[in-house]
Amino acid sequence: MTEWVVLLGYLVLTLALGYFGLRMTKNDEDFYIAGGGLGWAVGGASIAATQMSSGLFIGTIGIMYAVGWSFAWVVFVFPLAYWIMVAVIAPRFTRQRKISLPDFIEARYYSRGARVIAALIILVAFVVYISAQVIAGGLIANALFGVSVKAGMVGFTLVVLAYTAIGGMFAVVYTDFLQMMIMIVGAAAAIPMVLGQTGGLNSMIALVDSANPVTFTWDGMAPSLLLTLSLAFFLGAVARPEQLVRFYAMKDMATIRKGIGFVIVLVGLAHTLVFVLALGSRTLFPALSTADQAMPVLAVHALPVFLGTLLLVAVASAMMSTISSVLLVAGTALSHDIYGVIRPGGSPQRRVLIGRIGTVAVGIVPMVMVLTGFGAGELVQFIVALFSALMGAVFLVPVVAGVLWRRATREGAIAAMVGGLAGTVGWRQWGDIGSIDPVVPGFAASLVLMVVVSLLTAPPPASATDPYFSDDLPEPAVQGRGQA
Repeated sequence: MTEWVVLLGYLVLTLALGYFGLRMTKNDEDFYIAGGGLGWAVGGASIAATQMSSGLFIGTIGIMYAVGWSFAWVVFVFPLAYWIMVAVIAPRFTRQRKISLPDFIEARYYSRGARVIAALIILVAFVVYISAQVIAGGLIANALFGVSVKAGMVGFTLVVLAYTAIGGMFAVVYTDFLQMMIMIVGAAAAIPMVLGQTGGLNSMIALVDSANPVTFTWDGMAPSLLLTLSLAFFLGAVARPEQLVRFYAMKDMATIRKGIGFVIVLVGLAHTLVFVLALGSRTLFPALSTADQAMPVLAVHALPVFLGTLLLVAVASAMMSTISSVLLVAGTALSHDIYGVIRPGGSPQRRVLIGRIGTVAVGIVPMVMVLTGFGAGELVQFIVALFSALMGAVFLVPVVAGVLWRRATREGAIAAMVGGLAGTVGWRQWGDIGSIDPVVPGFAASLVLMVVVSLLTAPPPASATDPYFSDDLPEPAVQGRGQA
């Protein structure tokens, strides 16, 4: 009964925030970027919640359960990635407030074709990413209520679709803030209970070392794979569209800087808590059939009902915050960047309706794919890593070159995106993924193609580069209603 009360209260609150978003949404700018007036706390918590996802609470614990703490070193890439975002990319990236990353690609690279290509790649990559979150949702529902994993996948996906499609970015960022706080509280509340059952931190470390001697060594994962996997998360964190678009949703650069500082604090705290829970799960349940079960099993069998439910709701929050953000960006790609190019114009109400339809469509497809067997047998975190590799290989070079290298051209950007996609997918299919993550060949192809093709083609027109490179341009002014 406790499980149902806690979860029902949580779902009612998220749907209420969806209704709040509906009331706040007056036009397509409100729907896609919350009017461009978010404050640092909500904006920062939204970026952090989006980054963590089920990849942290299901995937990271699962990998650390399987290979040990060597994987924990990956977390150190995130502060560096966020520093690059706020110090290098954001000041010029936000000089023209847009609605989406493909919008930026079109403005900087003077090409609607480049915008459509970027949108199509986002659609494909995000469908893969959403599938990992759907799988995690099924595992959580199975642990909480004993329903089948497939039924859980459908239920969680439909709830997220409801509040995202109804409330747009307003609903997404405020539910993100709520969900981020639940993640921290849920994980922190579980730590004392886990330490109590394992005899304290020192005892737990000794037990883990006895149960799995590779836990505190570098032997659990090939060093080359660990290094390149870290590179995938780093490059992906810098160039993820659902995080970059938060810059357009926040008031100004001062707000963005404060927000990113808040992100670093939240991400570091959440990862620290999860690392301790990973050790606890390995100590208490050393023989799980699949490592992705570590967090759900820990919550159900090692904690009191209320705390276990709270921890699983924290996991659900991680999944739902990421799905909602990704759905909105993918829906934007479909409705604003593809349909909007084919059928420009229309009333603000019609553009919002198309956005809602696009969001629902993008959510249904990965759910159907997973239900029919896509991703079966894959650890959630490796699906997330593939997504990060795609984002880093495809978008990092066009975004960074777009704000740092005036000579970057339309043809170079298109070649970089297509080459990054081909290199990543090709290595995933035919390369040695046990030693080298697909991001390495994908990023290398993207970088080389951007430089070579740009130098071989005509320089970009001043109308495309001046907005981003003229030093006398001010930082973007607030273009929406200020939000806390």
